[in-house]
Amino acid sequence: MWRSLGKLHSRRPAPGTAAARAAFSSYSRSFASTSTRTTTTNIHKPKRTIDKYDPSIVESGWYEWWESQGFFGSKIVAGSRSTPNCGTGNSDSPARFTMLLPPPNVTGYLHIGHALTASIQDSIVRWRRMRGESVSWVPGMDHAGISTQTVVEKKLMRERKLTRHDLGREDFIKEIWDWKELHGDRITRQFRRLGASMDWEESFFTLDESRTKAVKAAFIKLFEDGLVYRDTRLVNWCCALETVISDIEVDHEDIEGRTMLNVPGRLKKVEFGVLHDFAYKVDGDETQELVVSTTRIETMLGDVAVAIHPEDPRYTHLHGRHVIHPITGKRLPIICDPELVEMEFGTGVVKVTPAHDPNDYACGRRHGLPIINILDKDGTFNANCGSKKYEKMNRFDARDEIVRDLMDLGVYRDKNEKHAMRLARCSRSGDVIEPLVMPQWYIKCDGMAQQALKDAENQNLVFHPESSIKDWNRWLENIQDWCISRQLWWGHRIPAYKPVFEQHSILQKHFPTDTGDGPWFVADSESEATQQIQKFLADKGLQDTPYKIVQDDDVLDTWFSSGLLPLSSLGWTGGKTIPGRYPTNLIETGTDIMFFWVARMVMLCTHLSGEVPFKDILFHAMVRDAQGRKMSKSVGNVIDPTHVIEGITLKNLKATLEGGNLAAKEVKRSQTQMEKDFPKGIQASGADALRFALVSSTQQSRQINLDLQNVTSAQHFANKLWNLSAFYRTRLGDLDYSSSVTSETVLAQGLAEFRTKKMAATSSGQGQHQLSLVERFIMSRLADTVSRVNGGMEQLEPSIATDTVRKFIIQDLCDVYVEFIKPVLVSEDQKSIQQRDSVLKILQTCFDASLRMMHPFMPFVTE
Repeated sequence: MWRSLGKLHSRRPAPGTAAARAAFSSYSRSFASTSTRTTTTNIHKPKRTIDKYDPSIVESGWYEWWESQGFFGSKIVAGSRSTPNCGTGNSDSPARFTMLLPPPNVTGYLHIGHALTASIQDSIVRWRRMRGESVSWVPGMDHAGISTQTVVEKKLMRERKLTRHDLGREDFIKEIWDWKELHGDRITRQFRRLGASMDWEESFFTLDESRTKAVKAAFIKLFEDGLVYRDTRLVNWCCALETVISDIEVDHEDIEGRTMLNVPGRLKKVEFGVLHDFAYKVDGDETQELVVSTTRIETMLGDVAVAIHPEDPRYTHLHGRHVIHPITGKRLPIICDPELVEMEFGTGVVKVTPAHDPNDYACGRRHGLPIINILDKDGTFNANCGSKKYEKMNRFDARDEIVRDLMDLGVYRDKNEKHAMRLARCSRSGDVIEPLVMPQWYIKCDGMAQQALKDAENQNLVFHPESSIKDWNRWLENIQDWCISRQLWWGHRIPAYKPVFEQHSILQKHFPTDTGDGPWFVADSESEATQQIQKFLADKGLQDTPYKIVQDDDVLDTWFSSGLLPLSSLGWTGGKTIPGRYPTNLIETGTDIMFFWVARMVMLCTHLSGEVPFKDILFHAMVRDAQGRKMSKSVGNVIDPTHVIEGITLKNLKATLEGGNLAAKEVKRSQTQMEKDFPKGIQASGADALRFALVSSTQQSRQINLDLQNVTSAQHFANKLWNLSAFYRTRLGDLDYSSSVTSETVLAQGLAEFRTKKMAATSSGQGQHQLSLVERFIMSRLADTVSRVNGGMEQLEPSIATDTVRKFIIQDLCDVYVEFIKPVLVSEDQKSIQQRDSVLKILQTCFDASLRMMHPFMPFVTE
C-alpha cells in the first residue's frame, strides 16, 4: 500500500529510501519552487490570521512575494534529474521545460478565453516546477496589425477628426506607440492578478527590436530559398479595413433568399440573396438578346464579355458575335467556355467580370480578356466603370441605381428573391469581401505543408486530443499559398525595394513582366538593396539610368511574425545559430487558431531550424457563455476575468461598454443583454476559484459553456479547503501536538516511519498501535489520488487531476477520515490518546499532499 503512494512514475521505489524521497519530491518541494534569479528582499512573505475564508484577503500579497523571490524564472536545482520527454539528455542536469504563451493582442484586455489558456498553462508549469524542472514560461504581446491600427484610427477620428493620412505614416505610427505605452500594461496586470507564473524577464513584444530582426531575416531567407514570391492575383479585399486578408480570415455566411444585413460604415442594411436578370442586346440585331443572372448587379459595370457553352444549340449561331453593354455602350465579345458555363443552369449565359470574381478571373486568363478593376480600395467606383454617374459612388448604393437604369433602358427582366447563396465576409470587420486584382507577396506552402504532415505521421508532433490531427491533415492537404502582405502602416514593413525610373519606357522595354510593379529586390536595408539594384542595372547596361529607390509600403501579416515566435521569442534573430531552449516542449491554445498560428509555426520554424518547434500540441475547446453563445462585445456576454475575481456591479459592468469603438445601438443592445445575464452584477469569487473552474471545464471537448455557477462552486470548494486547514491547525493547537517530520519529508519519511512501526509491532507481538481500517483506507485513497493526479498532468489532461483531487478532499478526507478521527481527538480515554500521534501524522500527510496537489490549480489558498 505504501509503495502505491509513490507512484509518480512507472517505477515504485520503497518508502524511506533515497529513490523514494526523489520520487515523492513531486509534492514535497516548496510550492513556488526556487530560482537562481536575483531576489528582492524588501517584500515580505504574507502572514496573516483570519477567521473566515475571504479570497480578496487570502490572495493579496502572494504574487508580489513570489516574483520578488525569482520563483518564475528558469533555474538550476541541485540533485534534479531529467524526466521523460522534457529533458536535456544530461542526467545530471534538471529537466528543462519551455512553453510559449499565445501572445494576446496589445489592443485590449483579457477575456475569459485568455484566462482559460493561462489557467491551463500555469497549472502545467507549476506542477513541473514542483518536480524540480527548469521551467521557462515565456510571455509576450502581439502588435496585432489590423486590430491596433483600427482602434487608433477610430480614436483619432473620434477625438480629433483626423485620419491616418492627415498625420502621415511616421506620425501615425508614433501615435500608435504612444497608445501602446499607455494601455499595454493592462493585460500584464490581469495575468498577474490571475496568478500566472510567467518568466517576465523573458517577455517580448512582436514589434520590438529583436523580433523585428528575426522577421526581416526570415523573410529574406524564405525569399532566397524561393518560397517568398510576388504575384498579381485576385485577392480578398476588405473595403472597411482597406487591406488584403488571407483565405482563412474569410468567413462564409449561408443566406436563404432575400436578407437584409448590416455592413460596416453603412447606416442602412444592405440587401443580399436576390438574383437579378437583365439582357445584353446582340450587336447588329436588337431583336436578339442574351439574358444573364447575378446577385452582384453592380459588378456589371466591369463586365468584359458574356460566355456561353460551345455545345449549347440555342446559341451556336452567336459564336464569334458581340453584345452591347447597356450602360457603357461598349462592344463585349461572346465567348465559348465549357468550364465556366453549365448549359442546364439558368439561361446558360454567364456575364464575365474577371477583376471581381474568382471564376471569371480564371476564365479571363484562359481567353486573354482584359482585367479591368472598377473599384477603388474604399469600395467606390473609379473611372474604369465607364460612367461618370457612378464614379465615386459606393458599390452598394449603386445597386438600386443600376436596377433603375436597366429598367429605364428596357433590359431589366426579373428578380428571384428566394435565391440561396454564400456570402464571404471579413472575419475582422464583418465587411463583405470584394475580390480585387492586385500584386501581393506570397509564401509557397505546399512543400512545408508536406513536411508538417510527415512530422505528424511520424509522431514528431503529438496532438492532444488525438482527434485534432484529422483537422490538421485536412487543412494541410488542401493548403493554398499564403498572401502575407497587408496594406497597413502598423507592422513589420516588408524589406523589399524597387527602382522607380524617370523614363517609364525603360520598364516596358527591359522589364516587360514587371511593368508597373517592379523589379523588386529583397534586402536587409536600403543600402544593401541599392547595391543589388546597381549590380542588376550594370549587368543590363543600364548603370547610368537615373532612378530613385522606393521601399514597399505594405507590412507583413501579423501571423507571419507570430509564426516565428518559437524561435524569435528565445532570441533568434536569423542565421544558423539556434537558441539553446529550442525546440520548446509544448504549445497550448484554442482550436480556433490551429491554422492561423500553430500550423504556420510548424511550417516556418521547421524550415528555418530543421526541427519542429515543439513536441506536444494541446488544444482546448472554445469558451462560450452558459447558453452556448459565442462571446462577443456586441452581444454583451464577454467576461473580463478580473470581474469574476474581484466582482463588479451591474452599473459598472454596463459602463465598461461606453467610450469604446462600439456603435451606440450596439452599446444599448449589449447593456440590455447584460441586464438579463447578470442582473445583480458578478459576484467576487477570487482567482483560485476561477482557475479551478476553468481547468475543470476542459473535460468538455467540443465547446466550453462557462456558467459562473461553476466558479461559485469552486469557491465553495476553496472554502472547504480553508475549513479543513482551520480544523487541522485548531486540533494541533488544542493538543499541543508537534510533528516529528518536516513538511519536506512528510510524504516519504513520514510514511516510512509508519511502515517501520507496523513491522516492529508485528514482529515483536507487542500491543503497539497498528494502522486501523480507516487509516489504511485513507492512505490507499491518497496513494491512488497521487497516481491519478500525476497521470492526468503527464497525459496533458489537467481536468482529470482537478476532478480526482477534489473528490479525494471532499469525499475521502473530509467526509470519511476527518469524521472518523474526531472522536479520537476529543476523547480522553487511554486508547484514543495512544492513537493520536498516528492519527495526526496521517492527517498531516493527507492535508500536506492535498495542498501540494491543489497548488497548480489554486496557488493562493494553498500557499
